This record gives sequence, structure tokens and C-alpha cells, in this order.
Amino acid sequence: MAESKGGSAQAAERSSASSARVAAKTDGSPKLPKSKSSDKGKGPVDKGPRKGTKERRPNPISRLIRFIREVVAELRKVIWPTRKELITYTSVVIVFVTIMVAIVWGLDAGVAKIVMWAFGGKTNS
Repeated sequence: MAESKGGSAQAAERSSASSARVAAKTDGSPKLPKSKSSDKGKGPVDKGPRKGTKERRPNPISRLIRFIREVVAELRKVIWPTRKELITYTSVVIVFVTIMVAIVWGLDAGVAKIVMWAFGGKTNS
């Protein structure tokens, strides 16, 4: 029984030690593993275009042809809806727009009545 307590104590100690290592890695302390000596802290450096060199742009016709090719390539990636999906989506949009028009018309008519009543406009009676 004491052995199981000791085992759980060791597990807790290992857990706290591993969490301390994680904390050490995230807070920027010197306990981080050192990089290889071949890296020497230098990564690939992109200095951009050199001075004095001018990038030549292709003529407008070739740019237009490239643009059209890219558009066609993107259109091939599109997942087009089936006829049934298209009819469903279209009917949903038409119903939604009809409901919104009815709501806006009702609010407009109601506000118009209130304004006419408040400012003493002519009545239709």
C-alpha cells in the first residue's frame, strides 16, 4: 500500500517536473535546448531584388493570356451545384426576399400612419 503511494508521488513529481520544463521553454529562460552548431543562428536571408536591376514585365497580351488561364484554372476548382440544389437555393432566396420586402413595406406603412397622425396630415376617410 505504501508502495502505491510512493508510485503516485513519483508520478506527481515527474508530472510537475515536466510541466516545469514546459514552463521553462515558454518563458524564454536559458533552459531551452541549444541549436546545432551548424545553424549558427542564421536562417535563409531574403534580401529582395538587387539595386540596379530592373524586373522586366511581360507584354500586356501575354499578361492577359496568363490571367485568362488562371481564371479558367480557378473555375475548374469550383464545385458547381446540381440542378436540384440550384432550384432549392433559388427558391429559398426568393422566399426570403419576399418576406423581407413584406416586413419593410409593413414598417414603412406603419411609420407613415404614425407620422401623418402626429403632424396632422390629411386622412383618407
